[in-house]
Amino acid sequence: MNTEVAYLGLRLKHPLIASPSPLTKTLDGIRRLEDAGAAAVVLCSLFEEEIAYASQGRGFAHATDSPVPEAYLPKMDVYSLGPDEYGALIQQARQAVQIPVIASLNGITRGGWTSFARLIQEAGAHALELNIYSIPSDPAVPACEIENLCVELLRDVRAAVDIPVAVKLLPFYTSLAHLAARLCAAGARGLVLFNRFYQPDVDLDRLEMTPHLMLSSSEDLRLPLRWTAMLHGRVEADLALSGGVHTGHDALKAVLAGANAVMVASELLQRGVRRLRDILGEMTRWMEDRRHASFDSVRGLLSERLIESPSLYERANYLRVLDSYHQDPPGLSL
Repeated sequence: MNTEVAYLGLRLKHPLIASPSPLTKTLDGIRRLEDAGAAAVVLCSLFEEEIAYASQGRGFAHATDSPVPEAYLPKMDVYSLGPDEYGALIQQARQAVQIPVIASLNGITRGGWTSFARLIQEAGAHALELNIYSIPSDPAVPACEIENLCVELLRDVRAAVDIPVAVKLLPFYTSLAHLAARLCAAGARGLVLFNRFYQPDVDLDRLEMTPHLMLSSSEDLRLPLRWTAMLHGRVEADLALSGGVHTGHDALKAVLAGANAVMVASELLQRGVRRLRDILGEMTRWMEDRRHASFDSVRGLLSERLIESPSLYERANYLRVLDSYHQDPPGLSL
């Protein structure tokens, strides 16, 4: 069968892309991912904070005028690379591997940092993923202002580069479908569903908030799967599903829902980069058993636009889901 797909105008050997992680922060990791079969890599993000503090000649964790106590700031090596090192990594990766290298720019305020998208393009990145990560906690800021900022950020970046730009979204916007359509109209070539909130925890002994990173599981697939199915065919952009892909069946669900590309990170961190070949093998066996000629031929077959009962993705399914759960009353189970 033909496993090739298109994403952001790039021809990929198959849908599986290594998404940002410690593996995509080093040239050695990028080489290992190509050897393991990744169709493309998305580099670790270049952060707005790193750009701002690098321009002042100091590291993010040592900004003496930061309103955040230093104990709450990560060490420099936990954050992304600085702008110069990031550009060098792109150049080195382009020379070392044959697969597409997609850069990632992470920020939320408008300003000069968006001009670093040009640095990314000049370094040779095939495409750019704009990672808009923010927790809008100010009660005075309305939803429309937050969505307008996302669109303006994209326009700033699109004005700086000619390479394809995808936007990585959070799932909690008031009207996600409307925002997705606005981003596409503003020049987004792709949408990545979704970014994950990294939730802090409470240390009861020290009485302080502590960072706590949990890798995904297949249970996390359902939210991006649902929105991929709802947006497929309704927005003028390629869709990449991110979050909860650990098996070939997970990845197939993403394609059937409408994803052009499938992002994988946690599974590779937990079980090694060789899992990429296992996942692709599971996908192709399923396809060949059912005599499907290509991933393109099945993409979106279970999207909301194409299935007989679109309500399965919306509110009408609510009562059915509740009714589907059955549990014996206490004391009756054997």
